[in-house]
This record gives sequence, C-alpha cells and structure tokens, in this order.
Amino acid sequence: MSYTLSTLTSAIQNYTDNAETTFVANIPNFIESAEQRILNAVDLQYFRKNVLGVTTADNEYLAVPTDYLAAFSLSISVSGVKTFLLQKDVNFLQEYTPNPNTTGTPIYYAYFDTNTFLLAPTPNAGFTSELHYFYRPASLTAAGDSGTTWLSANAPNAMLYGTLVEAYIYMKGEPDMMTLYQERFNESLIRLKDYGEARENSDAYRNGLPERPRT
Repeated sequence: MSYTLSTLTSAIQNYTDNAETTFVANIPNFIESAEQRILNAVDLQYFRKNVLGVTTADNEYLAVPTDYLAAFSLSISVSGVKTFLLQKDVNFLQEYTPNPNTTGTPIYYAYFDTNTFLLAPTPNAGFTSELHYFYRPASLTAAGDSGTTWLSANAPNAMLYGTLVEAYIYMKGEPDMMTLYQERFNESLIRLKDYGEARENSDAYRNGLPERPRT
C-alpha cells in the first residue's frame, strides 16, 4: 500500500469524518508536519545526498544547499587528494582565525547560518568541495494529487497516523482517539527506525543479522 496526495487526503477526511472546508484546506499542513516529525525521528540512508561545490579564494564562506538538514562530512580536494575538514563551533573558528584575511588550506568548518558554512583558515584558492549531508526531501504536498514520495510509498502507516495526530490536534479531538493515533504513529516510527537504523545500514555477511528483542 502507498499513498498519493489525493488518497491520503481522502483517508484523513474519512478517518476524522470531517470534510469542513477549513479543515480540508489545512490537510497539506498536517502532512508536512507529520513528514517533519518522521525526518526528525528516523535516520534513513535514503535521505543522504552528496553535492560538489567550489570554494572561492579569500572568501571564508561556502554556500549551504537549500535542502540541507545536517552534515555528515565536508571535504575539499587538495592537489587531487581528498581532505576531510573537522566540524567545529563558529566561535572556535573565529578564535582560531580572528583575522579573516588569514588564508590557507581550510582545516575546519562550522554551520554559520541557514545559507552558509564558515571555513577556517579562509581558502587561499578555489578548492573543489564535497558535502555529504542529510537532506530535506520534497513534501508529498508538492507531488501533485497522483504523486508519491519515498515516505508515502514505503512508510504509509507512519504518514497516515502522523497526519492523523496533527489533524486531531487541530480538531481538539477526543483524548482516547488522540492516544490511539499517537500509539499507532509511535509503533510505525519504531518499525521505520528498525529498518533505517538496523537493517538498512548493516551487512549480514560481516556482522550477522541485527539482534533485537521481538516486539
């Protein structure tokens, strides 16, 4: 089973027995909130991405991708050799190079703001960079009525019950139903975490099957 935007919207209306105009208009917001909760709770390999860039000589900043959530690594190519930078706090970098005109081969990087990384020392040349990062996928709400996403196709229960939780918060629904939907959502997250953090990233040939208590 998988959900499209249209079928998930219909399911939310059917489960809540609510077709009121304002409620229906807010269903995309419920879906996006549920997606964000799932992404914050589960580390899925599918949502990792690599992007290449180029530093600019005498510029201590490097652009952050618009779909960036968190970094796994940042490297630069120095004379054809990949060198990984060490992630530090912005304050550390500003103390390390109090004068941004101090240039050289970058050693450290920090998340400066929503648009930029800070590098130290300031690059003295244009180095090819490679960022491996956790990204924010496009929402199901942007896929069109018949479109799907990885989450709606592979984690339909998490999408359904996560959206129902958000919908019931909006409706100020009955506490017993809210508890039921939250429990179902939590159960779906556990199954998804089992996949993303145990099965998806382990090698049974070398490590054996992941050991976990039966639930």
